Amino acid sequence: MSGRDVSEEVQEAVVTPWRERDRAGRLVPPPEWWDLSAEALDEVYRRQLRARAMERALDARGRSGTVKAVMARLRGE
Repeated sequence: MSGRDVSEEVQEAVVTPWRERDRAGRLVPPPEWWDLSAEALDEVYRRQLRARAMERALDARGRSGTVKAVMARLRGE
């Protein structure tokens, strides 16, 4: 899979700030990560950066989805 061939399903799984957690509460990387080539990982990383920038631009407080997820976790939500 080349970096440009990352499917929409894989992109959704790895680009969004949401991550599953195990029973101990630790973040679990999306299983889709394991099948990506180094080139595809680079492309997904660039997409993540763009996604976070768009999220910050759309949020009134300038917060990305990642910041919102961390803040919710700190509040115990």
